[in-house]
Amino acid sequence: MDRYERIIALHRTFKAARQPVPLRRLQDELGCSRATVYRDLAYLRDALMAPVEGDAEAGFRYTRDEGERFELPGLWLTSEELHALIAAQQLLARSGGGMLASALAPLQQRVERLLALHTGGRALPLQRVRVLTHHGRRMDEHVFRIVASAVLERRRLAFDYRARSTGDLTRRTLSPQRLTHYRDNWYLDAWDEERAALRSFSLDRISGVRVLDGLARDVPEAELDAHLAASYGIFSGSPKGWATIRFSAKAARWVADERWHSQQQGRFLPDGRYELKVPYSVPRELLMDVLQYGADAEIVEPLALREQMKAMLQLALSSYEA
Repeated sequence: MDRYERIIALHRTFKAARQPVPLRRLQDELGCSRATVYRDLAYLRDALMAPVEGDAEAGFRYTRDEGERFELPGLWLTSEELHALIAAQQLLARSGGGMLASALAPLQQRVERLLALHTGGRALPLQRVRVLTHHGRRMDEHVFRIVASAVLERRRLAFDYRARSTGDLTRRTLSPQRLTHYRDNWYLDAWDEERAALRSFSLDRISGVRVLDGLARDVPEAELDAHLAASYGIFSGSPKGWATIRFSAKAARWVADERWHSQQQGRFLPDGRYELKVPYSVPRELLMDVLQYGADAEIVEPLALREQMKAMLQLALSSYEA
């Protein structure tokens, strides 16, 4: 552990401690000698102006009042935390097709400079962080920036929206509520003023966006979750029922570790199969996800959902028979 990381460890120890910390404990936690601990304490107190008090007999700590307010100046992270931050930055930049790369470039440069202090100037092999998008759709960066700003600044929006299901183009006026990143794509949850209802919009279908005068209407978080997160999928709505799906013993090893919904219920059956129950409203997304498991998944209930899956499988089979 170098001095940079020892200073971080000292700071976090003192912030968490309610009583003075014995010198012996500091030596053990930092993995260094008594003299090194004294040098680090002096640097923390004199160079970084930390409110350190105490001695070898009583132990060391931050003064009660100033210690609660004191934070290390700048960005102080361990090398492992910086590595994780670099990986997260790569995920953000690449998951949007590079859309956020320019915005995050200054942060990446700063993190890389901090890492250089730990590595002696050695370049980081960023190619070791591999981010693959799955069914990500192209999106206008200009649209994303305006929508994101409106969500955070609580401003009303107007835009043209072309529905994917019908191709119809409509003009929408709304109060943005939340940005949602779901399966490598961005969505806007908003209060549609003309329809007086909550709706979700795929950002890649938005055009002609502009910010309107006036503040956005705020919908309570509980109401947003009840309407937009209560059922399976991104365009969920209030749940109409619960789907029961049974997976083969082979697929169970994957499904049991997956999070399909915040309220899901799952259990292993005596024969090794896995039974999953999720609330749903619009069935199409759920049906498509179950289809991915082929013969390893079976919708048991409700009967109407089971019949829909049966019809989809028959239509798919007829395409191959033709």
